[in-house]
Amino acid sequence: MNFPATRLRRLRRTEAMRSLVRETHLHPGALIYPLFICPGEGIRKEISSMPGVFNLSIDEAMKEAQACASLGLGGLLLFGLPSEKDEEATGAWAEDGIVQQALRSMKKNGALDSLVTIADVCLCEYTSHGHCGVVARDGDHYEIQNDSSVALIAKTAASLAKAGADIVAPSDMMDGRVEAIRDALDAGGHEQTPVMSYASKFASAFYGPFREAADSAPQFGDRRSYQMDGANLREAMREIDQDIAEGADMLLMKPAMPYLDVIREARERYDLPMGAYQVSGEYSMLHAAFQRGWLEPERTMMESLLSIRRAGADFIVTYFAKDAAKVLA
Repeated sequence: MNFPATRLRRLRRTEAMRSLVRETHLHPGALIYPLFICPGEGIRKEISSMPGVFNLSIDEAMKEAQACASLGLGGLLLFGLPSEKDEEATGAWAEDGIVQQALRSMKKNGALDSLVTIADVCLCEYTSHGHCGVVARDGDHYEIQNDSSVALIAKTAASLAKAGADIVAPSDMMDGRVEAIRDALDAGGHEQTPVMSYASKFASAFYGPFREAADSAPQFGDRRSYQMDGANLREAMREIDQDIAEGADMLLMKPAMPYLDVIREARERYDLPMGAYQVSGEYSMLHAAFQRGWLEPERTMMESLLSIRRAGADFIVTYFAKDAAKVLA
């Protein structure tokens, strides 16, 4: 029936009514908070391009983790800033690597048992050149080698699982890395550790502030030869198909808001648990508008997160996680 018999506004009259018929819901347990772990003690250094986000020494990261647990967040995504870098990304897979140390500390603290610890698996924070794999140079020409990079990425994943990571999350976009990681985990007795693949990670301008946070900007060139072209939806589905065939247990889509159509397409095709990463540029551009009074912070934050959930993400990695959990409490 049409108007006036049908009046869609009937179900919008009050907050109680709107809440009753709301189709998409957020809850703190579906929010994952990224942490950037650095060497030292008592370090809490704000990242200039990401208001409210810090590089944290392990002791400070433990305080942050406890705050996240008390807010009911679902988990943490850990990134590391090593004291030294080299061509082989040694700090990524070293037994005493910065993330490995942080994981061991977190697993000793029972107050953090409610948090799922997710270890990002990539080499860019640990290589002296800032690329996500091994670089072969020939004069001014260079190539990010795939297979030799995969060997180090698998070694890194195994090291992080041994240190206590609940989930390992490869973000490098090398071909074949999920299968190599699965083999390395199983060989090391970590057959119960899931692989959450950044299955369709795009070469995006929205990663800019992260590269300050993780000190991971490429020293030359860019990452377009291995991260995905933002124009390609069908190719993104092929990437996901491949990672599932290789044994991925979960998917993580990145970025989120500029690629909501990709999230929706993946949700309609695949039954795996799937998250989306609201990346640094998404967070920072909203904060820039907040600081100028152009957007209302709380409403805009929550609307941005709802858009990602509505597109199909089961969980969201976001720098807004703590603030959003306080609103949802």
